[in-house]
Amino acid sequence: MSIIKKIEAAQVEKLKGDKKIPAFKAGDTVKVHVKIKDGDKFRIQVFEGVVIARDGGEGNNASFTVRRESYGVGVERKFPLYSPAIEKIEKVRTGKVRRAKLFFLRGLSGKKARIVEDLSAASAEKKADK
Repeated sequence: MSIIKKIEAAQVEKLKGDKKIPAFKAGDTVKVHVKIKDGDKFRIQVFEGVVIARDGGEGNNASFTVRRESYGVGVERKFPLYSPAIEKIEKVRTGKVRRAKLFFLRGLSGKKARIVEDLSAASAEKKADK
């Protein structure tokens, strides 16, 4: 293991802190709880959508893009994985896709943009939780 990788791994552990980040990939539906500064107070805003891309590998530059459709308009947000603004990430569903980047969803809306749920992975996760 090179020196750079050791330093990066130490930084990732420091950034991660006590946060538990679930294993998710493109096609999964996630809820991202983000801290928003509202005047002089902080509040939590939940952004739920489909992960269309993971970038940056597993290092401290890792990020992911979440897309959802709100009132007929597509909304995408890109989050750094180890951002202090992210309170927690919840995995809602496991999607069954054959691509790593789902940018084709940008041109689709409604039922055409749906992703089939991977029931075998969902049942395996439930067994692992027990």
